Amino acid sequence: MRLNLLKAIKNTHRNPVSKILHLIGLSFYVIGFILIIGYYFNNPNISSPIYGIVLFPIAVGLFLIGHKKEGNLRAMTIIVIMKYLKSKLVLIFPRQKR
Repeated sequence: MRLNLLKAIKNTHRNPVSKILHLIGLSFYVIGFILIIGYYFNNPNISSPIYGIVLFPIAVGLFLIGHKKEGNLRAMTIIVIMKYLKSKLVLIFPRQKR
């Protein structure tokens, strides 16, 4: 199974509402990551990583809503990546015939 990740992303993100939800979700993801990393690197402006931790499920929720709007929940990035990794593992470890 040959997978072109960029082509898969383009094919599963066609709806403008879905694109906007993904853009907002991705922004929340990045901000959450920055808040958590900043806290652990002792940034004096960040007193708690809780805001970053809360932003992650909100981002995932926005991604889910976007994919629900598209009608392709099974095309979420994590699922596509897992399918890709599974295809690579099958090439490395082929199934034994019994």
